[in-house]
Amino acid sequence: QVHLVESGGGLVQAGGSLRLSCAASGSIFRINSMGWYRQAPGKKRELVTFITSGGSTNYADSVKGRFTISRDNAKKTVYLEMNSLKPEDTAVYYCNADVTPVPGAGVMGSWGQGTQVTVSS
Repeated sequence: QVHLVESGGGLVQAGGSLRLSCAASGSIFRINSMGWYRQAPGKKRELVTFITSGGSTNYADSVKGRFTISRDNAKKTVYLEMNSLKPEDTAVYYCNADVTPVPGAGVMGSWGQGTQVTVSS
């Protein structure tokens, strides 16, 4: 079983910054891609950004130039640096990781419990 624990959410004024962290633990042979999703009230969960095991990144158009994803493979942790925050960034942010639990096993997706980010205008 894989556990993902997010931290770093909170309340910030528009234009401010926050840094989210997500640490993975449990039965992990290899972590493939890691990413961040968000879900605002009344809206579907959407992909914000992801990073592959090789370090390639992809961002939603709405956050390009403002958010930066990074990972520390030794710590099994992914980070999301969020700058120039806007009220429309308000959402619960979820960490996601595609993990190979043991050698030869298939890849399984895991989710964190979510962390609230609120941006006031």
